Amino acid sequence: MQIVFLNTFEKPGEEHQFVSAQLSISENQGVWSVIWVEDEENNADPQSWFEGTSWEEMMIVFRHGVARVMGEGYVPIIDGMLDDRRGSISSFVSMLQCYGELHANEELFQKLREWRRSRAILEKRSAYLIATNRILWMISAFVPKTEDELTQIPGWGSTKHASYGQEMLAITSEAERTSAFPLQWVEEKLDAEAYTQWLYKQKEVKFKAQMDRHAAKKHILLTVQQGGTLEQLGVELELSRRELMDRIEQLEQEGYDFEPLIVRELIEVPEDEQQLVWEALTTVGDKYLKPVLQQVYGTLEPAQLNKPVDVLYERLRLIRLRFRRNITGKAV
Repeated sequence: MQIVFLNTFEKPGEEHQFVSAQLSISENQGVWSVIWVEDEENNADPQSWFEGTSWEEMMIVFRHGVARVMGEGYVPIIDGMLDDRRGSISSFVSMLQCYGELHANEELFQKLREWRRSRAILEKRSAYLIATNRILWMISAFVPKTEDELTQIPGWGSTKHASYGQEMLAITSEAERTSAFPLQWVEEKLDAEAYTQWLYKQKEVKFKAQMDRHAAKKHILLTVQQGGTLEQLGVELELSRRELMDRIEQLEQEGYDFEPLIVRELIEVPEDEQQLVWEALTTVGDKYLKPVLQQVYGTLEPAQLNKPVDVLYERLRLIRLRFRRNITGKAV
């Protein structure tokens, strides 16, 4: 076994002592291992964070683990493993985000969530497209009362302000606040230790999402190879059919071949219908599917279609995968 990386971590312990730990990356005949050993002097059992052949997956797990232990107070002797370079502007924005989460007005935050939910239902959009929780936390913590103050909230840009600014100010106008604008005071008032822990928590969440996405990727590829279906994948991964197709299209762009899955999913779709879709993709292009749907089925009205609209769009997306691969093949 060859050790390719080794670092020591320390954190304050009891009675001015330090607790130490070691983190290593090793390789043995193509198999990577990430091992974490706490309190090595007392012969603590090592923790295996990762063991496998994928360098990409190993690095995601490694970074996730580093973010987690640094959030717990460990400091590496050799730093820079998480690429912590940040400019002053992005640092200030992250401070505002941190302060918003740590000092949110819960009552006002719940009112803002209810407003967002109603708006999302009315517009038939995902709630996070109206405003993220992070934006609502900051608004509830800083309580802007004017247009100028509201637009100082990171993420609340001109588009959101034009659409929802007056509604938002109508809600915040009824709330009390204890701070003032502009918000430069946050940098001095924000607890440095709490901010550091918050930063590492953000990284931990980021790398955990990457780990989950990588695990889902492996599951999709293995299930497709074993003859699985979209319905099976949707249930096992707890993804909607639309989200699942998004993942498959991304994997197709990475070079993975989903033709066996396409064949299985289109087995009951008549050949002449598939040919019409192909011809429509050739004629109107493959960027937008609405004109393809209209050309093939002659209407966009759900009541006049022989299948639910989402089912037909899924068919179009599957055939588009094949269509794009055919174009790429010819280009090569």
